[in-house]
Order: sequence, then C-alpha cells, then structure tokens
Amino acid sequence: MTRPVETPLRQIVGAAVVDSLQHPTRLLVARRTAPPQFAGMWEFPGGKVEAGETCQEALLRELGEELGIEARLGPEIPGPHPQGWPLSAAAAMRVWLAESSAGEAAPLQDHDEVRWVSLGPGEELDALPWIPADRPILVALRAVTARAGDRT
Repeated sequence: MTRPVETPLRQIVGAAVVDSLQHPTRLLVARRTAPPQFAGMWEFPGGKVEAGETCQEALLRELGEELGIEARLGPEIPGPHPQGWPLSAAAAMRVWLAESSAGEAAPLQDHDEVRWVSLGPGEELDALPWIPADRPILVALRAVTARAGDRT
C-alpha cells in the first residue's frame, strides 16, 4: 500500500509589528479590503512568498509594499505546523515579530486602515473583528511578548 505524498501548503508570511522588540506594548494591525469574505477584518500584514525568496525576504518586501516601512525582524512566533499557522486547507503562515526601522506605516496595498493597538488583555485588540485564522496567533503573540517583558 502506498502512502499519499503530502503537498506543501502555499507559504504565506506575516508580521506582528510591535513598537519595540525588547519591550513590546503595542501592535500595528491592518484592515483588509479584499477578498470580499475578509474585507473589513483585521490581520497581521504580510503576503505570499515568491519563487526564489526566503520567508524573511518575502516578509520584508511585503511590509514595504503594503505599509511603506522597513523593519527589523525578531523571533518567529512558532506555529503548530512545520509551515507555521494553518490558514486554510491550502495555505499556512509563518509569523515573525518585527519592529519598524524606517518609514511611517500607511495602508498602501490590500488595506484601508492601519492602527496601533495595545497588547494588553481585554482591550481594543480583542474587540477588533480579526480574520478567524489569525486569532490563535494573537494568543501566541501575547505569550511571546509577555516573556519579552519579563526579561527586563
């Protein structure tokens, strides 16, 4: 009996852009304009990895295209799958902490609004209508950022 060959998922990358990699207290979030089922929902900015790119290269490119910023990448927020966090049956997203190093974030592509929100529990971050697949990443993000705060 032969085993089915697993097809790799489409690799997506995302950034949890925080105000400081050392002492994160706020997160930059972006509101989608498309596709229709996600329009008006909030997400981690990012996009697809193109042929010949590493995940980190793709993420830095996407942050420039979507938000007009350059960034320093911090640690990855590890997901439950080898390719990161499941988004659908066909795609998974790897997410890194990032800190803007140049530029002013603006909704240049795929978004109509960006804003900074507190990482604190029970605040604006939780009240936003998030893309459902991103909600588990928020939980992991808070755990990672809490550990960063504990190192001080």
